[in-house]
Amino acid sequence: MRFVGAARSTIARYAARITPVVTPLGWVVLALIPTTLIAGYSIAWMELIVVGYASIAVALMAAIYLFGRSQLTISLHVERRRVTVGEAISGEVRGVNAGKRRSLGVVAEIPVAATFAEAVLPSIRPGGAASHEFPIPTHRRGVISVGPVRTIRADPIGLVRRELIWTESAEVFVHPRTISIPSVSTGLIRDLEGNPTKDLSSNDISFHALREYLPGDERRNIHWKTTARTGRYMVRQFEETRRSHLVIALSLANADYASDYEFEMAVSVAGSLGAQAIKDARTITVVASEQTPQFAKRKIFAVRTLSTLTSTRLLDDLTRVNSADTALRIVDVARVTSEQRDGVSVAFLICGSAVSSQQLRAASTKFAANVEVVAIVCDPEAVPGLRRVSGLSVLTIGYLEELKRALARSAAV
Repeated sequence: MRFVGAARSTIARYAARITPVVTPLGWVVLALIPTTLIAGYSIAWMELIVVGYASIAVALMAAIYLFGRSQLTISLHVERRRVTVGEAISGEVRGVNAGKRRSLGVVAEIPVAATFAEAVLPSIRPGGAASHEFPIPTHRRGVISVGPVRTIRADPIGLVRRELIWTESAEVFVHPRTISIPSVSTGLIRDLEGNPTKDLSSNDISFHALREYLPGDERRNIHWKTTARTGRYMVRQFEETRRSHLVIALSLANADYASDYEFEMAVSVAGSLGAQAIKDARTITVVASEQTPQFAKRKIFAVRTLSTLTSTRLLDDLTRVNSADTALRIVDVARVTSEQRDGVSVAFLICGSAVSSQQLRAASTKFAANVEVVAIVCDPEAVPGLRRVSGLSVLTIGYLEELKRALARSAAV
């Protein structure tokens, strides 16, 4: 029993090594060997016997390609992990021969997104090194997976194939294109850096007037000189000031865009606004439509909040957003955002040309009356401009560079 158990474990160990190495054609050749030899000797058919021994010879020659260990140590280096759309970037495969004899040349495969790049490393002397650079496509926004680097040892016929994985995969973030714009709060919001609001408060920094004391008022706000003159307790009253809170809502619904170009422009607009607000140290929230699962019984009304810790984190999250047929449209995004976020000063609604003026007006009504709502419509076919629709500012831009002038025009109005 001990002998049988040891033999079984040994066979299983070798089978686990051989199974991933032998190709389907190799299994066919291995099956032909006993079949042709048994049939050939049984019926004295010499041709079958020749085929059997020829298959043995081919299998032995293929097995020779699996013996031996590589003396190379292969590593993967990516020039930068974060680039902008269209920026040139390359990766490098580097091989170092740490052995005592000269290594043979190898061909390494590197998966890059949905394609493969080949790196040819020549024969390297002991202690030497060689490298090969390959381009990484950055013509589209997204996250590109590069690697892992693997080398393949196979016989010319294709009976055996062994893959060796040398590195882990690396992610390259292709950020949307952004531009530098003026402060997104200039002329649009009332906050600590601007004018006070018309709301009155019992404790703030902008003095408004005096009124009679009421139960519950803080005693430190009592104005004693006026109290002594009038004989009644008088307290200070202030105009309420608040810290600006910007909300950027991006629609991911295919129904809100006429083309992919409009959607990519909308993502760039969201990135430009968000990066500038973070640079200005504003309180900012960036949300995007949530998608309804394909087999859900009813529509899911939710939004996804993107990271605003730094502009880099925001752009990283924007590289992962994609449009979908089941994503919430801009009206639903505005409604869900207004319900979940309090104290909003300015709301930017970003969409495409497929959204009508009635839908934009309906989206703006989801926010409170004291919220400044600005809709940015990405439409390369329309004439850029600014119009007011029932208290809503609608900015139409044909390309990203027009965003700066559109915001300046809106602030002036």
